[in-house]
Amino acid sequence: MYNPFQVLTDAFSSDYRVNFSLESPDGSITLRLYDDQGLVAKRLISPKQRNDPWRLDNLIQSIRVGIEIDRGKASNPTLLAMHAARLEQPTRAAPGQVCI
Repeated sequence: MYNPFQVLTDAFSSDYRVNFSLESPDGSITLRLYDDQGLVAKRLISPKQRNDPWRLDNLIQSIRVGIEIDRGKASNPTLLAMHAARLEQPTRAAPGQVCI
């Protein structure tokens, strides 16, 4: 039987303490990963992601890549550039204008 909580736990428990909490009435959960220094990753997981093995696998890979990037261990320049752009403040258009 498919158990997404077990899949997530198995994916991360060798390196992190895994914690789940129910977040909303729609069934979304929050996954938190901790190491000895504290919180490493926190992700809100929708029921759609949780209950679809393909989406869950993509989420797991995304979390792993995000952790590598945050720790400066990612070697792919594209991933590093995407992460740097994510950390920048979003550009906001003035009222009535379009931001390009």
